[in-house]
Amino acid sequence: MIASPCRPARAPRNEAFSGAALLLFVVFLSSCEPAQPGRGAGAGTQRMAARLVALADSADPLVDEQLNIARLRHFTEQAPPPDPAAEILRQGVIAQEMLNAGLTVAAVDQLFRIRQLLSGAGAEPFPGFRRTLDELAGVALLRRGAELACPDVSSIVGRFGGGRSVFPCWGQPGASGNRPVLPTLPDSARIALERAIQWQEAGLAANPDDARAAWLLNVAAMNAGSWPDRVPEPFRLDPGRVGGEGALKPFKDVARDVGLDAVSISGGGIVEDFNGDQLLDVMVSARGLLDQMRYFEADGSGGFIERTVEAGLEGLVGGLNLVHADYDNDGDADVLVLRGGWLVQGYPNSLLRNDGGRFEDVTEASNVLSEHPTQTGAWADFDGDGWLDLFIGNESRDGRTHRSELYRNRGDGTFEEVADAVGLDIAGFVKGATWGDYDNDGHVDLYLSILSAPNRLFRNPGPAPNGSLQRFVDVTAAAGVSEPLASFPTWFWDYDNDGWLDVFVAGYSAQIGDIYNEYRGQAHGAELPRLYRNRGDGTFEDATAAARVDRIMYAMGSNFGDLDNDGWLDFYIGTGDPDYRQLMPNRMFRNTGAGFEEVTGAGGFGGLDKGHSVSFADVDNDGDSDVHIQLGGANEGDLSPNALYENPGTNHGWIALTLEGIEANRAGIGARITVTVSTASGARTIHRVAGTGGSFGSNPLRQHIGLGAALGIETVEIRWPGSGTTDVLRALTPDRAYRVREGSGTAEPIERPTVRLAGS
Repeated sequence: MIASPCRPARAPRNEAFSGAALLLFVVFLSSCEPAQPGRGAGAGTQRMAARLVALADSADPLVDEQLNIARLRHFTEQAPPPDPAAEILRQGVIAQEMLNAGLTVAAVDQLFRIRQLLSGAGAEPFPGFRRTLDELAGVALLRRGAELACPDVSSIVGRFGGGRSVFPCWGQPGASGNRPVLPTLPDSARIALERAIQWQEAGLAANPDDARAAWLLNVAAMNAGSWPDRVPEPFRLDPGRVGGEGALKPFKDVARDVGLDAVSISGGGIVEDFNGDQLLDVMVSARGLLDQMRYFEADGSGGFIERTVEAGLEGLVGGLNLVHADYDNDGDADVLVLRGGWLVQGYPNSLLRNDGGRFEDVTEASNVLSEHPTQTGAWADFDGDGWLDLFIGNESRDGRTHRSELYRNRGDGTFEEVADAVGLDIAGFVKGATWGDYDNDGHVDLYLSILSAPNRLFRNPGPAPNGSLQRFVDVTAAAGVSEPLASFPTWFWDYDNDGWLDVFVAGYSAQIGDIYNEYRGQAHGAELPRLYRNRGDGTFEDATAAARVDRIMYAMGSNFGDLDNDGWLDFYIGTGDPDYRQLMPNRMFRNTGAGFEEVTGAGGFGGLDKGHSVSFADVDNDGDSDVHIQLGGANEGDLSPNALYENPGTNHGWIALTLEGIEANRAGIGARITVTVSTASGARTIHRVAGTGGSFGSNPLRQHIGLGAALGIETVEIRWPGSGTTDVLRALTPDRAYRVREGSGTAEPIERPTVRLAGS
């Protein structure tokens, strides 16, 4: 196992620090050296590794608010100011940085020390200081209970709602469905959690309208195994509402059993067959400036072996998001690492060329080297020449302009930047980007989620008759897809199976008190997502309420897939923000064909860890989609192990297609797939678009399609992007994997080894 030399595999949470000992500890952590690339790493990888180290060395902890150890060292070493109010404020900042750095015991001690100072001072440094202090203390007490209850789990992980314990190491739900069966808590954990409960009760006694305190009271009682009875009725959440109304077989988190419980802060994730052995591998990253990327290869026996060094990745650090595609049409899945999201300083992305499971950084060689803050990028063949192009959405903020980029693939391993030339001169706080042919004219269009500004839809007119590029047209107003103004991940998909691509864009403005109020059926101030249904005439209707997705989805990572193989696309939302207090469940929604129902509790998906990159993937090749999620917050101490939720299986059929483009791009990204099946009630049509899913997560390039209660497959039609070729395949058998070569009109069966995941 490789961990950053500057970050322990798990935060040192069980030690109390004070005075000189604390200062020595933070000096050690802030002065350690990063790993260097191995001797086998290519020249491009070595140059990028050196560049990343130099940028990390130049980072200013007073600008990057998530450099918590360095910030703690800075504020600890400051001389106390003469003004008592200023000194209390400095001590408060130190307490918050301790909590953000994962030094929970020290943070609790510091917070209570400051409360004593406040009692003597008689005045707050600023209005609301005491309330913030008390909120931080309440969360610190809750997290301390988590550490003591599950010492081998680094934070609050697991199942929320539906009567399940929040902690995965605490057993399964009882027969009643409302009370978990829990082993005896260690006395230290029981005392810490009871103290957390009492803390929130005291806050509510002083302010009964404090929805944040009421939420944390319920969460603390769940963790202690005393929910709902331990929560006074006026503040108690209804067990029938928590976790959603939908039914689903429970999924089991097997990440630890199979070797995928990599511990980190927020980052990206990809599930893909990187080495061509028909088994899916996993790559993850973390946003820390010196956090090593990690690569896990399937071992063929239901587990994973870390091959980071062997894959040539050692020394490649950082990355809030990962997306993949076969940009050079050689049959291997290549990787784009996106860096600098939420920061004002520019960082380089990395383009990693894959050669059978070994990677080389070709960012410079391919001419895509630039330095901007970003965490979103999307691949598509926008000019129809058979080579995948790349849009990168950069983040302009705080008076600094970072224009987005469109790299046109020249077909020789290099790219040219053409954003201005095609009318995509975009300067905004871009948080999500997705390509899709919304008007079915054969040319992929571009939708952007822009934080704190209207989102934008650009129609692609395609090349001119003489082959020259034409300018994209902003059709946002006419299409009616500009909201929400606070948004983050987004994607094109055909959620209603009518052959026209719809748009989902998640909201990004919420507090935990809003979640509490939603569960109680009360008004709240959160920004809701938007589900835009394509009318087929160039306009969209807001179907958010009609489809029952008018729920709070404070989304960061997210993606979509078919959980139960019923032919309708479901989706999973990873929630949260850097604030340590923002503990809200990740949420899963199942598509019934007549709208969506929440299955967070039923499926066991509601971890309170900050959720990032999501992948729907049949990891064990048994014919159903499992779910991988990269977990962890932005702060250095907000560490979490990643999760892999194993699908318990369904009775529905499926088909898996590996596309091989000839005139189209090799992976067939953007291909329109129409599957017609026979059922007891007649023919049914299922529509899919080949790709890796949403804008913060990366599904495999092979396309897994649920068939529902199909009696058989009548036809599979594939319309290839760019070339316009159409293949119509007949006599395919359900529950099989196939390779389809463009223009062949046939499908070749693929034998994929089925494995039993370790621990299942």
